[in-house]
Amino acid sequence: MTDLTQPEQRSRAALVLIDMQRIFQEPESQWSVSNYQKAEDNILTLRDSFEHVIWTKFVRDPQETGAWGDYYRRWDECREEPESPRWDITVPVRENEQVLSLPTFSKWGADLARMTEGYQHLVVAGVATDCCVLSTVLGAVDAGKHVTVVSDACGGATPRAHDQALELMELLSPMVTVRSSESILGVPTGSE
Repeated sequence: MTDLTQPEQRSRAALVLIDMQRIFQEPESQWSVSNYQKAEDNILTLRDSFEHVIWTKFVRDPQETGAWGDYYRRWDECREEPESPRWDITVPVRENEQVLSLPTFSKWGADLARMTEGYQHLVVAGVATDCCVLSTVLGAVDAGKHVTVVSDACGGATPRAHDQALELMELLSPMVTVRSSESILGVPTGSE
């Protein structure tokens, strides 16, 4: 298992930041995440400690194929066009960081596999713990990646949903480990 407290080990892991976007940050959004700001604060602390950073974005497919039509009828206020600023990442993406946009919960697939080629270990944070984070982690471990989920750098639809998703992912040990940002960085982050 990778000891992420060591900078040289973090250099061998890719940091994958899931869907840190306005539509999940806005308190009035149907998709508002309960502890978005805390997750974002911890992500910003983590980001400086990793050389390979990938941001993902959930962007609605206007075709709403199959079950997606039913989904968007339920969440009708989230039927934003792909170019809507509500899909924007809430922090500036740096020049050396990559962005992957997909209309699916799981961001794992051929694109993310290519972007993380050469990195056997992924460190995952973002929103929502109980949806896009969980589904991405499951795809990554199916592909043979080791994944560390950063508990206090994730946010769920509700605090209970967040905790339940973390508990589910912990059951996948040793393929998945769940750790706090403080335990990864070895320094207090002010997250607790």
